[in-house]
Amino acid sequence: MNNEILWVIRLGLAEKLFSREQALATLKAVGRDAQMMEFAQQLIDGDIVHEQEMSRLETLLAQAHERAQVGPPPGNPLLDEDTPAPAPAPKLSVASHVVKPAASAPAAPPANVKPSGPKPEFAFDKIGTMDDAALAAGLRKLLIATGEHGASDLHLSAGSAPFIRKHRAITPLSPHPLKQEDALRLNTALLASHQKEIFLDRKDYDFALALDADHRYRVNLMFHKWGASGSYRMVPAGIPKLDDLGLRNLDTIRKLLTYHNGLILITGPVGAGKTTTLAALVAELNEKREDHIITVEDPIEVVQMPKGCNVTQREVGPHTKSFFTALKGALREDPDVIVIGELRDLETIEMAISASETGHLVIGTMHTSDAATTLNRLLDVFPPAQQTQIRASVAESLRGIICQRLLPALDGGLVSACEIMISNTAIQALIREGKSQSLRNVMETGVKEGMCIMENVVLELYQQKRISKETALINTSTRNVRAKVV
Repeated sequence: MNNEILWVIRLGLAEKLFSREQALATLKAVGRDAQMMEFAQQLIDGDIVHEQEMSRLETLLAQAHERAQVGPPPGNPLLDEDTPAPAPAPKLSVASHVVKPAASAPAAPPANVKPSGPKPEFAFDKIGTMDDAALAAGLRKLLIATGEHGASDLHLSAGSAPFIRKHRAITPLSPHPLKQEDALRLNTALLASHQKEIFLDRKDYDFALALDADHRYRVNLMFHKWGASGSYRMVPAGIPKLDDLGLRNLDTIRKLLTYHNGLILITGPVGAGKTTTLAALVAELNEKREDHIITVEDPIEVVQMPKGCNVTQREVGPHTKSFFTALKGALREDPDVIVIGELRDLETIEMAISASETGHLVIGTMHTSDAATTLNRLLDVFPPAQQTQIRASVAESLRGIICQRLLPALDGGLVSACEIMISNTAIQALIREGKSQSLRNVMETGVKEGMCIMENVVLELYQQKRISKETALINTSTRNVRAKVV
């Protein structure tokens, strides 16, 4: 039995989260070779830990993970009645996350995932002959194999052949479309009973899935005209480093993180790496500052263990009703940094701008392609009567915008292209006057301040022979730049 489970039992008994008999029954159900998260999941599935106790279990798992790095607990928590309970661990923010059917706090070292593993395999034609346990085990293996193959997504949709996406290219895993009943069973195989009820009721369901500390996924389930469909996005094991993302002008980006108030926006289309960049920025703050960071995500993907900072991660759904509700509450929770997974509606954007003006550093993401579009989207959600006031607020609070894309590289992988806008006096004047069309000129003259324009970055990647001519043309629109590509 590993030290993590022993610590979970010791701490759980001390906290009266479960009894010794319940711990023994849980261990018998999962086996003595099980991992901590399998044990935790059985506590949930066996109705030993209920929904209202999930936050206590999350904190307990984080503490057990940290203590297990040092060694096992004193005595045998399954046998000795007289061993004193351990001293309370320092109060941590709930940085680990338990989501049915699994959850985890990441191990300290990142996993060594080999992106050149074999193509994932699964007996899709035999789903009808599998029982629920075999189907769940098979899906777990398929998800792990997909990540080890280097794919970013797995799609399991009724009426379509299962496929994976690797470097933007789609590869079928079977020549046969999934039957309606097979797709539903497969996509609900890893759901707890209450999650399945939510999915069948709402017809849409987003959640984070953690098979263990090294294998995490962002999952979207939905129904379409042929039946159930699931999209599984691989979440990198471990916390990404800012230096490893391929972004330009890192000194400029790091300077943005030195501010103690203001608004920083990370933007880009779906699949552009916004979540990874956001996680890297939080990790950088966590290591270099001593602050309270509150994140609001949908769902939690990259788990941030407290280092220099106290990190509180909240998920829309299990922990809060909406981004707006969490952001409103965050202002009363003594934060220094507020991270918003997505700025998507008027109330959330208005609250984010307000928070950035009142002494908080706010970092958020938007689905926009460049700095000018980002500003237009940010401002246009407000009614005309508020435009003058909100433009003045944004001009004052905005620190910078990082727009990014992932482009197919000539070597078969992906290459990052990013546009960086840093707020200065000229930018602030344009925002107040509503002249976003003139941003490009100001950004071109702001190279010394660390600014860069997406089209120029794409052209540079083409000239370095890192992307193809076709990719360069698709990602440029200005006549002068396209002429240099042709």
